[in-house]
Amino acid sequence: MATRRRTLLKVIVLGDSGVGKTSLMNQYVHNKFSLQYKATIGADFVTKELQIADKLVTLQIWDTAGQERFQSLGAAFYRGADCCALVYDVNVFKSFDSLENWHEEFLKQASPSDPKTFPFIVLGNKVDVDGGSSRVVSEKKAADWCASNGNIPYFETSAKEDFNVDEAFFTIAKTALANEHEQDIYFQGIPDATTENEPKGGGCAC
Repeated sequence: MATRRRTLLKVIVLGDSGVGKTSLMNQYVHNKFSLQYKATIGADFVTKELQIADKLVTLQIWDTAGQERFQSLGAAFYRGADCCALVYDVNVFKSFDSLENWHEEFLKQASPSDPKTFPFIVLGNKVDVDGGSSRVVSEKKAADWCASNGNIPYFETSAKEDFNVDEAFFTIAKTALANEHEQDIYFQGIPDATTENEPKGGGCAC
C-alpha cells in the first residue's frame, strides 16, 4: 500500500471528572450523545479526519479521567501534544477553579519548548442545563481567565445540544496545525481508534 502524506495532530483534553470531555469528543466524532455517565478509565483516543485549507489533517483527540487518581498517566500521555483543550462545567464552579491546576499540570508533564506560546483552548460546557439558569460561572469570568493566561480562545459548548462543538474542535485543529508535528502515517496495521470506551494502552502515536 502506498504511503500517504498526512498531518497528524495530537490534542489532549483535560478537565475535572464529569465536565463532559468524553461527551464532547463523541458528539464531534460520532455525532451522538448519551445521558449515561461512565468515567473514563486511564486514557482513550478517537480520531477524525478533516480538511484545513489544502491540508488533510488527522485529529487524534486524547481523553483522560479527571479524577485525581488517574493523574499519574505521566509524561508519555502528554508527550507530542500539539494543543491542549481545557474543559469545565459552567454549572460547577470547582471545575472552573481547577483550570489553573490542569493548565499547570499539562505544562509540567508535557514540557513544551515554549510554555508561553503553546496553544491552549478553553471550553465551558453544559450551557444547556436548566436553560442556563443553573450556571455559576459567567462568560465574562471565563473570558477574563483566558485573557490573563495568554489570550486563550474560549468557547461555550453543549455536547447534548451539539452547540458550538464543531466550531470549537475546528478551532482546536487550526490551533494545533500551527504547532504541528508533520509525520508520515502508514495506514496498514493501524488499530481502529474510534471504538468507544476501549482504553488504548500504548496507542500513542507521539
